[in-house]
Amino acid sequence: MLEIKRIESERTYPLRHKILRPHRPYEECIYDTDNEPGSFHIGAFYKNELISVASFCIEACPGLPSKRPFRLRAMATWTEFRKMGAGRAVVNYAEDILKSKNVDLLWCKGRVNVQKYYEKLGFKRYGDVFDYPTIGPHIIMYKKLT
Repeated sequence: MLEIKRIESERTYPLRHKILRPHRPYEECIYDTDNEPGSFHIGAFYKNELISVASFCIEACPGLPSKRPFRLRAMATWTEFRKMGAGRAVVNYAEDILKSKNVDLLWCKGRVNVQKYYEKLGFKRYGDVFDYPTIGPHIIMYKKLT
C-alpha cells in the first residue's frame, strides 16, 4: 500500500541525484524554485520508504498561455519500485492540490524517453525536442487542469 504526502524539499535530493543526475554534482539537484512561495513537494512511500518524488512550482510555460500555471519538476522513482503506480499517485495527489488552488495548467520538461509515460497521465506534447545541457533531449509536456 502506498502512502502519498507532502515532504520537505531536502527529502527529494537523494532520489533526484541518483535517478535524474547521477553523472552530475549533487548540488545540481537543488533547485532555486524548491523553497519559493507556493512550491511544494510530494513523496510516495512504500513500507515507510520514500520511493517516488516530484516537485511543483509556480512558473509560466513558454508559449502556452495560462492564468495560473505550475511546473512539475524532478519527478523520479527508484528503479526497483517502478510499475507500482507511485509516480501516477504522486501526480494525482498534486493535481488535487493544484485544482484546489485554481491552477489551470501543469507542465514539465520531460526527457523524450518518458514522453509516453506523461501521455498516459494525460499530458500532451508541446513544441519540438530540445537539448537540455548536460542531460540530453527533452520535450515540453502539458496538461490543462479544470
